[in-house]
Amino acid sequence: MDPAQWLADYRDRLERAAHGARQARESLQQAGVTARSPRGEVTVSVNAAGVLEGVGLTPMARKFEADALAALIVTTAREAQRLAAAQMAEIMAGYLGDNAALTQITQHLPAEVVR
Repeated sequence: MDPAQWLADYRDRLERAAHGARQARESLQQAGVTARSPRGEVTVSVNAAGVLEGVGLTPMARKFEADALAALIVTTAREAQRLAAAQMAEIMAGYLGDNAALTQITQHLPAEVVR
């Protein structure tokens, strides 16, 4: 193969990889989910990393005892984190494909999240 052509092909591959990485980064920055408790008393928002960004309570939440409300918030937060993990895994699968790198990233996610 002509060295100049090889170098041009290599640069193209690098540019495609950089473009894909930028797209994945942008998708992850915009990712995040909000989960709602079964009857809607609690909403919890998390970012793509599962970091808590907000908690909302409706007037219906006032009917709960403190311990029950706290448990409902935690359960709803866990659901939001599970959904965020699934979203993150999907974004990264689109970028990385199904390979060892994706396995490394998703190995600690709940089984139902990983494809």
